[in-house]
Amino acid sequence: MDNASGWCRGCARTLGEIAGWGGAPEAVQRHILDQLPPRRIELQRRGLWLGPAFVTTLDP
Repeated sequence: MDNASGWCRGCARTLGEIAGWGGAPEAVQRHILDQLPPRRIELQRRGLWLGPAFVTTLDP
């Protein structure tokens, strides 16, 4: 976890988003997924991203 942003360095979600993922409605999951690309880019920019390189989009 990145302490400054609160995002996981491997998936870019917050602890709350990760914990609630399985029980979250599809609309909530989609909202979270829509927020991930810019988070990943920011983590990459700061040299903190641990996931695959150059991830900027998600498949629908």
